[in-house]
Amino acid sequence: MVPRAASAAAPRDEILHAAAELFVNHGFAATSTRDIAEKVGIRQASLYYHFAGKPGILAELLELSVRPSLDQVEKIERECPADVPEAALYLLALIDADTLATVPHNIGRLYRMPDVRSSEVFGEFQPALRELVAAYGRLGSAVVSGPVAATVGVEQLGGLLVQVVEVVVRIRSRGDEVTGAHGQAIAAACLRICGASEGRIARAAAAAEGIRGWGRGGGSCG
Repeated sequence: MVPRAASAAAPRDEILHAAAELFVNHGFAATSTRDIAEKVGIRQASLYYHFAGKPGILAELLELSVRPSLDQVEKIERECPADVPEAALYLLALIDADTLATVPHNIGRLYRMPDVRSSEVFGEFQPALRELVAAYGRLGSAVVSGPVAATVGVEQLGGLLVQVVEVVVRIRSRGDEVTGAHGQAIAAACLRICGASEGRIARAAAAAEGIRGWGRGGGSCG
């Protein structure tokens, strides 16, 4: 066992961070609880005090990649001005991009990894992922233009918008920093997909920036 280094982080958080790095870099299936414990510098038995096993760790990491965004949806819908419906979608995309930009070790990659997708844990994660897709679909359908609405359904639109925001994961995978400019470009791209004009996008950006202080997580896209 590697001696544990001094850290201000709680043991549970240390375990999550270590597991995130190992799962992303080496795969979920290839990583053992012993590997995680050794990286943290604790005994394997100590890890089981905090988590029942590897699936529980993965479940918490997957939830961490979407929950901060989901927790803001109701407030976004309540706070954004009714006369600028595009602002709600713009703000959700900004917050979601910030979530993916700041989660440890780019864990947004996890639910695209085959060994994660084939796990039982991924099935349990599906409701949260569907909830996020539904939120994007609902906010997107509120602003979508006629030609776009005629070609895609609400669920399909939501899935497409989620994929646009997941560009953040690819940017981080290249080793690049995700900046505020990235977040703004991604949010604007979501509105363009819905058929919004550049003028409506500019209004949405101004409205979203005016109320987004409560949605900031202090990350790279802030």
